[in-house]
Amino acid sequence: MAHAATLSLRALHKQYEVKGQALPVLQDINLTIAPGEFVSIVGSSGCGKSTLLRLLIGLEGDYQGEILLDGQRIAGTSLQRGIVFQEHRLFPWLTVEKNVALGLLNAQQSEADKRRAVQEHIELVGLKGFESAYPHQLSGGMSQRVAIARALVNRPEILLLDEPFGALDAMTRAHLQQELQRIWQQEGITMILVTHDVEEAVYLGDRVVVMEPRPGRIRRIVPVELAHPRDRSSPGFGQIKDQVLGEFAEHGAELAAPAWRPDAAPRPLSSWQFAI
Repeated sequence: MAHAATLSLRALHKQYEVKGQALPVLQDINLTIAPGEFVSIVGSSGCGKSTLLRLLIGLEGDYQGEILLDGQRIAGTSLQRGIVFQEHRLFPWLTVEKNVALGLLNAQQSEADKRRAVQEHIELVGLKGFESAYPHQLSGGMSQRVAIARALVNRPEILLLDEPFGALDAMTRAHLQQELQRIWQQEGITMILVTHDVEEAVYLGDRVVVMEPRPGRIRRIVPVELAHPRDRSSPGFGQIKDQVLGEFAEHGAELAAPAWRPDAAPRPLSSWQFAI
């Protein structure tokens, strides 16, 4: 089981400079995530969710406030933090086994230990028997399983998930939500999910963080005090889901407001490219 980390965000502020003017993106974010906790973050497009993940993964260091992992300030990318995107980003010329092994490219392990870890994580995501398959031979859901295995294979302290099931059909999405919940419980690491799907957020999260834009800030944190596995049709589940949706209904115009002015420069897509 991986070591779970405590993540603390204290008075976090982030802004970009656009045409010589400061554009606030995140404002006064204060949040502590306990070891092994699963936190879901929801909010409309432009509320700074993706920027927050960029800061947590270590792609950006230009911010005010503190981002601490077990009391140490995050500085740059690290094997301590893994990430899964909406697109699986597998290399098409590599097999499942070799795609997962990329997650250990910089790990200080023997080759035997690496092979063992790769096999364990392929089995963890339910893909035993597909080690030699190529991405084009896999379904979308299976490809995301490979991406999750690759992110977990080096046993990070935190796994960040950026809309990991957003491109999948409803049935596959529901099934992988169940699988992710199983993996989270089995691995015991801290997970942070960014999603637009309120039901997904409630189904998976111990807490749901509702964000609002211009600039991005926390409006409310809704605890989800329901045992796993969760029944989506239960009254308790519906009540919590309605609480979260109520934040959007009550403040719909503000939550839906764009965080970027029409004349603002787009964020460079190249900044989201990863080697693995």
